[in-house]
Amino acid sequence: MASLIALAAVGKSFTGADGTPRRILDGVNFNLREGEIVALLGKSGSGKSTLLRIIAGLVPLDAGSATYNGNPIAGPAAGVAMVFQSFALFPWLTVQQNVELGLEAQGVAPKERERRADAMLELIGLSGFGGALPRELSGGMRQRVGIARALVINPDVLLMDEAFSALDVLTGETLRNDILELWDGKQIPTRGIVVVSHNIEEAVMMADRIIILSSDPGRIVSEVAIDLPRPRTGDGARVRALIDEVYGLMTMRKVPAVTTALPDYALPDTDVSRIEAVLELVAQPPFGGRADLPHLAEETELSDEELFPTLEALTMLGLAQVADADITLTALGVQYAGADQAARQDLFGRQVLANIPLVARIRAALVASDSGALSEYPFIELLEEGMEDDRARRTLQIAVEWGRYGELYEYDFRGKRLTLPEVDGADLH
Repeated sequence: MASLIALAAVGKSFTGADGTPRRILDGVNFNLREGEIVALLGKSGSGKSTLLRIIAGLVPLDAGSATYNGNPIAGPAAGVAMVFQSFALFPWLTVQQNVELGLEAQGVAPKERERRADAMLELIGLSGFGGALPRELSGGMRQRVGIARALVINPDVLLMDEAFSALDVLTGETLRNDILELWDGKQIPTRGIVVVSHNIEEAVMMADRIIILSSDPGRIVSEVAIDLPRPRTGDGARVRALIDEVYGLMTMRKVPAVTTALPDYALPDTDVSRIEAVLELVAQPPFGGRADLPHLAEETELSDEELFPTLEALTMLGLAQVADADITLTALGVQYAGADQAARQDLFGRQVLANIPLVARIRAALVASDSGALSEYPFIELLEEGMEDDRARRTLQIAVEWGRYGELYEYDFRGKRLTLPEVDGADLH
C-alpha cells in the first residue's frame, strides 16, 4: 500500500525563554498509508500536535525528513488539509465565505468556488446556512464549517487536531460518525486521515491504527492495529478489549534514563481533590479496591487527559498500582480511603515527602534555612533547567499544593514565599 505521508527520524526542538532548546520530538518514524485512518495518542508533552503541524507543513522539522507523495514537505501542501480544535473560523465572514477560503487561495474561479462550497455544505449537513455568521451557529455547527472548509479542497490527506474535544459528548460523537460515514462511503476523495485525540474510545472507534507516543520528548513507543469493520459498537467485546489494551499501554510508566543531569522533578498535572475523589471511588462498591480503567473513566466522567495524571499521582504516592488497564489500591490506599481528614493529611504528607523529589527538596531547603522561609524563585529557576517556563511554574504550583495539604510547608501567595508550618511535624524531617 502506497505511503501518502512518510516521516523518518523526525526531530523537533523549541527554544525556551531562557534560550535553552527543548526537545519536543525525537526520532519519530511514521507512515500514513493510502486508505487508512491513523490516530495519534499520548499524554501532555508527547508532541502530537507538533507532529501534525509538521505533516501539514505549518512547522519545520529540525532533524530527519518528511515527505508527502514522495516530495519533501517544505510548507503547506495543496493536498493536505487540517481541522483545528478551536474551529478557527473568521468571525466576520459568512459560513459560505469561510468554506470558500481554501478554494480562493488555490485560484479557483468565483462561480466554481460557490458551486463546490454549496455542494460541501449540503454534504456536511449545513445546507441553508451559507449566509450565517459563525456567532449564529452552535459549537457543533461551527466545527462542521471547519470540516467543510477542509474537505472542499478535495484533500488527499485530512488532519484532525482534537477536532471533537471542544464539543459536548453527543455532538462530538454525531460529528465523528458523520465523518466516518463520508469516509467509508467514499463520498469524499480523501485517501488518508490522521487524528490527534486524547480520547481512547474515540481513537478505537475511528482508527485502523493507533500510534502511542511517549512524553518529553515525544517518541513512538507502541502501535496497535485495528482490524474491525466500521461502524463499530462501543460495547462490543472486541472493541472493549482494544480499549483495555490501549489503556494498558498508555498507563505504562516511562523507564527513567540511567544518568540524568537533574532528578526527575516532573509532576502529573492533577490536584489533591481529584486524587482523593478517584481513590474513594475505587475503594467503594462496585469496585471494592480494583477497577477497570475504561469503566472508571465512565464513572468519574473525567477525560483521559484528566484521568491519566491522576492515576500517575496515585501510583507515585504508593496508594495504587496500575497494570493491564486496571487500577488496584495498595494496602496504604485502602487505609487512606478509610481514614479521617487529619489522618489523611498526615499520610499524604509522609507519602509526598518519601516519593516526590521536588517536595522533598523544598522541605529540606526550608529546614536548612535560618528563617524557615524561602522565595519560590530559586525553585522555579531549578525547574526551568529541565522544562519549559510555563510547565516549570505549573509544576511548582502542584508541588506547593501537595506540600501544603500534607502540612509540610505553607505558602504566601502575595509574597511568593514558602515557609515551614508554625507547628512543625519534626518526625517528618
